[in-house]
Amino acid sequence: MATTRTAHTVWEGELLKGSGTVTFDSSGIGSQPVSWPSRAEQANGKTSPEELIAAAHSSCFSMALSHGLAGAGNPPTRLETKADVTFQPGEGITGIHLTVRGEVPGLDADGFAAAAEDAKKNCPVSQALTGTTITLTAELA
Repeated sequence: MATTRTAHTVWEGELLKGSGTVTFDSSGIGSQPVSWPSRAEQANGKTSPEELIAAAHSSCFSMALSHGLAGAGNPPTRLETKADVTFQPGEGITGIHLTVRGEVPGLDADGFAAAAEDAKKNCPVSQALTGTTITLTAELA
């Protein structure tokens, strides 16, 4: 069964001096402020499209890796994934780097790296971002 998740943004003003609020409608987890300076310079307590992509990618990748490991007979005890999404004003998103550290009993480093590469290639968010270079560092704890 397909699911749809929804968020919306209200933006006021022009790009450089304006600001907005993104609201997470489906989950009801609240609203977060956004602005061009928080995107292109320092976050200063506000989020950005790139941070939202990083959250989506790190969670999707973790789910895909967990599923792949369990399906291969090596369910993980713990996975910690960080996604760094790089934004260059005037160019856009120039890359994403995933870093995963896992506790997977009975699996060696090569097996973990191979499973992580497979998850990187096959997680739905990675697939949605195929126009972006995605790199990966995977290590066992």
